[in-house]
Amino acid sequence: MLSNVSINIKNLRKKQKLTLSMLSKKIGLAASSLSRIERGELNIHANLLQKLAEVLNTSPQSFFSDPLSRNEQDSINPFVKNFRLSAKFINQFTKKTFVIAIGGEVVQENQFQSIAYDINLLHSLNINIVLVHGISPQIEQKIKKENRKSKLVRNLIVTNKKELDQIMEINGKVKTEIEAILSSRHADSPMSGSDITLSSGNFITAKPIGVIDGVDMEFTGQIRKVNDKAITDKLSNREIVIISPLGFSPIGEVFNLSYEQTAAFIAQSIKATKLIYYVGANGILNLEGKLIPELTSRKAEKLIEHIENSSSPDKAPHISYTDFNILKSSLFAIKNKIEKVHLINRHVDGSIIQEIYTDKGAGTVLTKYPLEDIRKARISDTSNIVSLIEPLIEQGVLIQRMAKHIHDDINSFYVIEHDHNIIGTAALYEYKQMTEIACFVIHPNYQRLGYGEKLLQFCEKKIKEMNIKSIFVLTTQSEHWFVEKGFNLSNKKLMPHDRKKIHDIERNSKFFTKTL
Repeated sequence: MLSNVSINIKNLRKKQKLTLSMLSKKIGLAASSLSRIERGELNIHANLLQKLAEVLNTSPQSFFSDPLSRNEQDSINPFVKNFRLSAKFINQFTKKTFVIAIGGEVVQENQFQSIAYDINLLHSLNINIVLVHGISPQIEQKIKKENRKSKLVRNLIVTNKKELDQIMEINGKVKTEIEAILSSRHADSPMSGSDITLSSGNFITAKPIGVIDGVDMEFTGQIRKVNDKAITDKLSNREIVIISPLGFSPIGEVFNLSYEQTAAFIAQSIKATKLIYYVGANGILNLEGKLIPELTSRKAEKLIEHIENSSSPDKAPHISYTDFNILKSSLFAIKNKIEKVHLINRHVDGSIIQEIYTDKGAGTVLTKYPLEDIRKARISDTSNIVSLIEPLIEQGVLIQRMAKHIHDDINSFYVIEHDHNIIGTAALYEYKQMTEIACFVIHPNYQRLGYGEKLLQFCEKKIKEMNIKSIFVLTTQSEHWFVEKGFNLSNKKLMPHDRKKIHDIERNSKFFTKTL
């Protein structure tokens, strides 16, 4: 446990915006030793305490006072930290358009109330919202009540005239319920005081699907055209547009549509920034039931093909009929220039906020290309690299590197990006027979997700291209991780001579090597 002295020294140093290196020079003590004092690993004698007090403009007695308690810190910091982190996303999505798709089960199971709160929150953050809803479970409920069975052809419901009349009635009820919840203004609700205008209309021109496998699909239709101008005009007036899974022909016919496909067509037509589906699971799950956080269009295509061709359901990822249709519609959207499609859990309150406004997200995101990229660092990356390594410098894990040093040495650095945000870095220093991997850092939010392995593999590939077979790292706290990646503890005598000249002996780093 850290002593009051250790905590107060660190807090005062940070308050005065002093790095470990800066303070260590002022008091004549190695930065590594000062770091150990702040971590409570090294006792401090009276003379040094007096010197620290003089440099930090305080009294020696103040170091023994009670610092802010952990509970007090925890009660403040998480919210402030998360709110600050969300700012980049708030700025990024201002005046952008999201198409949000909900199945009829969201309304049927009374889950729309919390989703409505989030939709209104997004709207208040100046995001344009198009809400597409389904009615399939309500239709199925009606069919069961009448002791009938729906007729399916290639997973599409055959809609006759009688059923169409019922569908129109059901759709009216569901849409009215959605509008009522979105319009709620209870004083104790998140929508209190908001000014929301809702809009709906005949935005979709449809046509009959026709005959499939010898069966006339009758009033089951497909989209012919979307009136994108009418929708965008409503959005520009700060209206939330609600779209039902019904389409209309030029001669006044009504057709039953798939809400999954409708949402994808709408997103494509109005060039939405995001298409978001609420699904029955955390996203797309693998055979082990674990979330697949990211899918490229190529991987999604292979997954769909695998599921469709799988002779045994237990050998294919578990996915419901509805969610499978959503996956196929998502792939259509990605192929038609929608940058990102998100699949999030309808059972989790606030899942859309987690997915959109946090780095980790809360579901599966589909993109055309991988979200991560590893590249050579640029001058403009300097501040981001500094932000990544500063916490580890403060903890004594990394040696002190000033922003100017990184700026001047930027050609040695590589960065790993996730969704255009730098989440990791590493530097390569070439010596006669060996190359050092230094300043190896992955942001805490992205650790244990495989990004460290990817960055290391990239570095090793680059080193191989240099025709160098041996690499080394110096570490004080990550030895187990490097051992797991094939590194071996070695004698420091094997360290390149030029590297020995600048080696900080007091850090007592361990020397690990690996042959490629």
